[in-house]
Amino acid sequence: MVRETSVVTPERFASGFTYREYVDQIKVNKSWFEKLYDSFHLADEDAEFFRHAAEQAGGPAKMMVIGEDWCPDVYRGMPVAARIAEAGGFEMRVFPRDSHMDIMNEFLKEGKYASIPAVVFYTGDHEYIDHWIERPAVAEREMDEIQERVKRENPDADEQRVRALARPLNQERFGEWMRHSVSEIRTMLSKHLS
Repeated sequence: MVRETSVVTPERFASGFTYREYVDQIKVNKSWFEKLYDSFHLADEDAEFFRHAAEQAGGPAKMMVIGEDWCPDVYRGMPVAARIAEAGGFEMRVFPRDSHMDIMNEFLKEGKYASIPAVVFYTGDHEYIDHWIERPAVAEREMDEIQERVKRENPDADEQRVRALARPLNQERFGEWMRHSVSEIRTMLSKHLS
């Protein structure tokens, strides 16, 4: 639940990494961030939606992303956020979750999970609009289906082995899940625009 008085002041927001600064300093999965950013582009109608949203009174002008480089949801989701920010002309700032838990605690999934990425939108006057967390619903469902299929096909595999076998199957779906992330974020922002 977002606090009435946020720890994310305009000054704190401005202290975050830009997307490029974040990618330049990460320790793991840099190639994933770069590959997915380079390969993913918004559809023209999506790019137009975010441009138009930014022009609306009370529309988004700033985007904050909370994440960690080791997380597949982040290295899949943050490049999407970067492309959205570029299309809308939003100022994007990134905060590593583990060193900014006070920020994360404002955007917990279901009020209790420190799920990432958390993508938070603000107006130009730094008024909170809304936020999107972790992954699209279709990814949630398909990840469970993939894991169950892997378990059925490998009944003797332990949890670690199941995750290892499911990973490339999940990765095959990344492009589609990225498109669904854009769709969910569009739907969320549409509710706040005139």
